[in-house]
Amino acid sequence: MEKDINYEESLSELEGIVAKMENDELNIDQMSQQLKRAQQLIKACRDKLTKTDEEIKKILQDQS
Repeated sequence: MEKDINYEESLSELEGIVAKMENDELNIDQMSQQLKRAQQLIKACRDKLTKTDEEIKKILQDQS
């Protein structure tokens, strides 16, 4: 991605892409581009969730 956006921004942009697809607002060229962007956003969200999960587990383990 061009800049490191946070989870909420990524999710919001992803929701916008889905809404456009559901409302048939994209032509075939835009759809291809938006699907690629959606893949990037999904990966960023998944990576952030995984990293946060690992951090939480480490914190909880350190408290034991």
